[in-house]
Amino acid sequence: MSLKAGIVGLPNVGKSSLFSALTLNEAESANYPFTTIEPNVAIVPLKDKRLYELAKIVSSNKIVEATFQFVDIAGLVKGASKGEGLGNKFLSNIREVDAIVHVIRCFENENIVHVSSKIDPIEDLKTINLELILADLQTIEQVISRTYKKATSDKVAKVEYETAKKIKDALENEVLAKDISLTEEEKHIVKSYQLLTIKPMIYIANLYADDFKNLSNAKHYNNLKKYLDEKNEILVPICIKLEKEISHLDEEEKEMFLSEYNIEESAINKIIKISFKLLNLSTYFTAGEVETKAWTFKNGQNACECAGIIHSDFEKKFVKAEIIKYDDYIKYNGEKGCRENGKINIEGKTYLMQDGDVCYFRIAK
Repeated sequence: MSLKAGIVGLPNVGKSSLFSALTLNEAESANYPFTTIEPNVAIVPLKDKRLYELAKIVSSNKIVEATFQFVDIAGLVKGASKGEGLGNKFLSNIREVDAIVHVIRCFENENIVHVSSKIDPIEDLKTINLELILADLQTIEQVISRTYKKATSDKVAKVEYETAKKIKDALENEVLAKDISLTEEEKHIVKSYQLLTIKPMIYIANLYADDFKNLSNAKHYNNLKKYLDEKNEILVPICIKLEKEISHLDEEEKEMFLSEYNIEESAINKIIKISFKLLNLSTYFTAGEVETKAWTFKNGQNACECAGIIHSDFEKKFVKAEIIKYDDYIKYNGEKGCRENGKINIEGKTYLMQDGDVCYFRIAK
């Protein structure tokens, strides 16, 4: 399952540095707008402690983590929806991602150019979102134009026209498409439009180390947090400079560094985990001596569909699934102990897979 999150924001807010920290790749970064022109893409593993615990029990020769793609997209400026800056390229790149990671500058530094010559995180956020809204309005207006005449005599066209009008009214009031209440039928209609503002979004506040250690004194961050809390949006505080340093350390050094800053978990790991949750994703595991692997699935998928994620033949020839809950697998030290204690459930095609399930699929020969 190939999934992408696009890192967006105004020029020089820390997007490429965040990308470097996420991927351990040094994306080009410099103190002038549009350093990133072609999007950098990298595959990032989801660090899941459960996977390693399972591998220990079965003494796996190989561990395969679930992965996520992050895309570093060119900086946006006001007027992008009309082609300003790298607008058209920027917007087309966003259409290709599943979620948006929106980086916002929350620090003062006269030596780092701000495209608007002032630090105002809320205005920066509004600039980005308005350009996405304007681009979506162009798309919706084309739909309205296409369905207007047909809507008077065709029931299907009428529903599409009314759905497009509903979205247009909301966008004109600066409501993102993801925040519009839509029926299942309307969601199905809208899916083909590839709207930018319908994508799930995480906001990232990029702070300096001192502010990050003491968030209560971080003026720009707190203003932004209050604004986003009122909209029930996700905001993750991060010092991207620190995260870049952490990303180059081994696991033991990482823990010492995080402890020094009283951080329970790297913000990078938080971003990846939140991205999974926003996209309604979970992981199940297969465990064996040859390989222990995490598999990504959409919440709501059944056992048969999840078997098909491994191989299409598994879905076609699915018979049963042996399911062990992760906690039981650890408690009883693997499959043998779980079998002896009656902790293996035999499930059919319609069983809804749960996050953390350890699975063995029985396939017809």
